[in-house]
Amino acid sequence: MNATNSYSIVLGILFFSLVLSCGSKQDKILPQKSSLTESVYSSVTIQPDSLYQAYAIVAGILDKNLVEEGAIVAKGDAILQVVNTTPSLNTDNAKLSFQLAKENYSGSSGVLKSIRDQIAAAQLKLKNDSINYYRQKRLWKQKIGSKVEFDNRKLAFELSQNNVSLLRSEYQRTQNELRTKVQQANNNFKTAQVATTDFTVSSKINGKVYALFKNTGELVNTMEPLASIGSANTFIIEMLVDEVDIVKVKLHQKVVLTLDAYQDQIFEAEVIKIYPRKDSRSQTFKVEAVFDNQPEVLYPGLSGEGNIIIAQRKNTVVIPKAYLIDDTKVLTDDGLVEVKTGLQNLDKIEILEGINANTYILKPEE
Repeated sequence: MNATNSYSIVLGILFFSLVLSCGSKQDKILPQKSSLTESVYSSVTIQPDSLYQAYAIVAGILDKNLVEEGAIVAKGDAILQVVNTTPSLNTDNAKLSFQLAKENYSGSSGVLKSIRDQIAAAQLKLKNDSINYYRQKRLWKQKIGSKVEFDNRKLAFELSQNNVSLLRSEYQRTQNELRTKVQQANNNFKTAQVATTDFTVSSKINGKVYALFKNTGELVNTMEPLASIGSANTFIIEMLVDEVDIVKVKLHQKVVLTLDAYQDQIFEAEVIKIYPRKDSRSQTFKVEAVFDNQPEVLYPGLSGEGNIIIAQRKNTVVIPKAYLIDDTKVLTDDGLVEVKTGLQNLDKIEILEGINANTYILKPEE
């Protein structure tokens, strides 16, 4: 081997060693001590507080909207006017039914009067049968007359008693039925009166009209909303949290969020409500929060992203998640070491036991 080849081999060995050394430095690090925050991500939508949709209780035609979208309204203020299309004949029929029911109940018609006449006749017969029975009873005690005649008088008296009792029960039952019919007819009449008059939809809260869903002349029914009304100044942050994270969320936890409309600003909020029902379509739970300092201008439907702070730790040992093996081990100069982990975020994880800030760890091969 000549000197030139030997020199080339030495240079190659030195270059290879240098590459290995650089690669080791890149993949070998010390854990760091720093603050770590664990949070739950959620999408964010802004909605007015006390937002609700107003409906009409009658079907008809929208006569006119009495306010415009964006108008500030007080509780009880009229929002829109509906003219019902129900024929007035229904009201007339309901009125006639109510009057007939009252007449039947008051006794001026033949329903109760007929039963009262039957009771009066039955009472006269009972009185006559009673006299005959007790007379025959006295005679029978004196051994006058026959046993058959005495039994017939007794049977007639008992039958008359039962008949009077049955007629009185029938009268009471009929009277109760007629009273109920009067109440039902009165309710139907009142409903018909409301249904054949103009109807005004009013605001249930002090707030703002955010939407009007119908125009003048359009058909209105009781199943479709006519307006959307909510608080004018107070807004709620609605967040959708994945079902795998919802158990970590608690009331009064801090929320850090951004809104697309305020791109360069970060807002803080507090969790005030956790809805217990899961949305089966999105597999999420709804969580509500309120701003610590609400932006001056907000609109319903503004969207953004939020993070609910689950836990925070200061001056703790953390490593990149990429250096963790099987969720419980790290590779050191002495081989695999079992570790106990704590908080984590997207790229870092807390190490509670197993290694310290002076332990070199190596990145596992992919």
